[in-house]
Amino acid sequence: MSYAFQAEGLVKKFGRTTALAGIDLAARPGTVLAVLGPNGAGKTTAVRILATLLRPDEGVARVGGFDVVRDAARVRRLIGLTGQYASVDEDLTGRENLLLIGRLLDLRKATAVARTQDLLEQFGLTEAGDRKVSTYSGGMRRRLDLAASMIGRPGVIYLDEPTTGLDPGKREDVWRMIRSMTDGGGAVLLTSQYLEEADALADEISVIDHGRVIAHGTPASLKKLVGGQVIALQPADPSRLDEATRILASATGRRPEQGNRGSVSVPVTDRDADSAFGQVVRELGAAGISATEIALRLPSLDEVFFALTGAPAAQRQEAPNAREEVS
Repeated sequence: MSYAFQAEGLVKKFGRTTALAGIDLAARPGTVLAVLGPNGAGKTTAVRILATLLRPDEGVARVGGFDVVRDAARVRRLIGLTGQYASVDEDLTGRENLLLIGRLLDLRKATAVARTQDLLEQFGLTEAGDRKVSTYSGGMRRRLDLAASMIGRPGVIYLDEPTTGLDPGKREDVWRMIRSMTDGGGAVLLTSQYLEEADALADEISVIDHGRVIAHGTPASLKKLVGGQVIALQPADPSRLDEATRILASATGRRPEQGNRGSVSVPVTDRDADSAFGQVVRELGAAGISATEIALRLPSLDEVFFALTGAPAAQRQEAPNAREEVS
């Protein structure tokens, strides 16, 4: 099978900290691989190895068939990278940033000019294109950084939490750009804290924790790991959330997860879904607990994340950062 990029048995240590403990990642052309995991799980370390910015201690990684260590220069010609933080030059205008990168990628001047204008339009930066980046908002800088990673039309692009700081409308714009890239045969590695983003974009998902891949599959197949469906409940009286949680636990035999805005949910198998849901409704009625929302639905990726790692993505604590050095 031909992969756009592939990593096998990657190990990376920083002193006594093991950032990667032998992970495998791969994506075919024309697909999006989402890599999910709590902070400190090793996502960014894996991206930096695939982008030739770090050398693995063990294992091998290839992009377009080229080894990221032995053929680093060739790999860099094939990839685009958007890191967690914008890396554009604040002393240049948005247009000058894109033109500079285009010329560094050996685009002809006319091609770089046309491509720059196209990306400024696509990312909603046309009016700001001739302003210095130092005057941009955080969201505008993020959009410019994303545009910069795409100017060379790379065959493989790494997006490390690309929509952080963007409002929902601009996030949708970025999603459309990602989809358009895969339509043309490109491959995308996406890390994200927005699990709905992975659900919307990914063909396959790898969940990593403590430097290891703990689950891999399509969004649909991963959702089956936590049961066929989910009972979701939001009591009308927030003070009765604990009672509602105990009713859910009693009816399903599983530990519910408390979500945002006074909600709670619990996975159930398809076989037990109807009977468990009926029991919950009856017991809520007997206890006099009314609900603003009660539903039987398919699980979300956030619930998959909770089942695999033991806590919702939003509640994971930041792990101590290992010092990473560019090789």
